[in-house]
Amino acid sequence: MITTVQVKNIRCEGCANTIHKALVKEGFTFINIDFSCEPRKVTVDILNEASLAHFRATLRKLGYPFFDEDMNFSSSTALKAKSFVSCAVGKFNIQESTK
Repeated sequence: MITTVQVKNIRCEGCANTIHKALVKEGFTFINIDFSCEPRKVTVDILNEASLAHFRATLRKLGYPFFDEDMNFSSSTALKAKSFVSCAVGKFNIQESTK
């Protein structure tokens, strides 16, 4: 089932590149990242509850939690820091592919 969720910390194409690559690596097929609104939206094909949990864990590991996640200040700060690193890696990969 195609599922769209709102995701925190997505700022640019570098973030989207990192998320896309990670989701492809984890076996997700249909992936779309929408930059037209805030908060950003990520759409994937979810097969079942286990697939949804795996999707959530993959994004969170990269520093991009679901928008509806309730977090304390330290968790939020740690995930923002992770997302900055993920963003930088995504930007670097974009620049490398254009050379």
